[in-house]
Amino acid sequence: MANKRFALIAMIVGAIGVIIGGYSIAVVSNTMLTNEENTIEETNIDTNQLIIQGIDVSKGSPLLGDKDAPITIIEFGDYQCPRCDQWYLNQRPILEDKFIDTNNVNLYFLDFPFLGSDSFIAAEATYCAEEQGKYWEYHGILYENQKGIDSGWANKDNLIKFAEELGLDIESFKDCLDTGRYKDRVEYNKSIGLDNGVQGTPTFFIIDNIDNNVVKIVGAQPVEVFEKTINAMLK
Repeated sequence: MANKRFALIAMIVGAIGVIIGGYSIAVVSNTMLTNEENTIEETNIDTNQLIIQGIDVSKGSPLLGDKDAPITIIEFGDYQCPRCDQWYLNQRPILEDKFIDTNNVNLYFLDFPFLGSDSFIAAEATYCAEEQGKYWEYHGILYENQKGIDSGWANKDNLIKFAEELGLDIESFKDCLDTGRYKDRVEYNKSIGLDNGVQGTPTFFIIDNIDNNVVKIVGAQPVEVFEKTINAMLK
């Protein structure tokens, strides 16, 4: 049964790859930010190793979704990456509605800041917000307010303003940023990405927690790519 499911996923991935060929050409010209062409590939990484050793999510985001979901998405992203922003605003809501809210998929976000100096402090700020129970709200407000790379939209002053909009304790938030409390955490997450072949953002690992199959998707692919991969794993 597992072999049949793996073969089905491979066939779907292959078919998608043909479709995506034209798409990747269309987006590569405005994804100097991704550092990679949009690709989708099968990997032979063991699921347990991917989650626990290969991709250690222990210092990443809080888990979004049911901890017992049969499929896990691990996203590596940069808060200044326009393609990550596009995926957050357009693709993720659809996947959240169809798969996360129905307990079929859960998601972790791991920081991969590489586009500018403000990318790093923005990632740190999300964990300062997590201290006050607002990680995902702060994650969202960053993408909803994204502007040009290092244009000032994610500098310290604006990060504090975002915290104010969410009703966070500002003194506590500022102290967290000033002391660089989560600098090591962000650096660690980026190192995990590098160790697993991440070269640009967004990069996703779609993990079948039942059959230990893993599909790597690079780029803000159309939502159909994610849907077909997930549906194949659920069969």
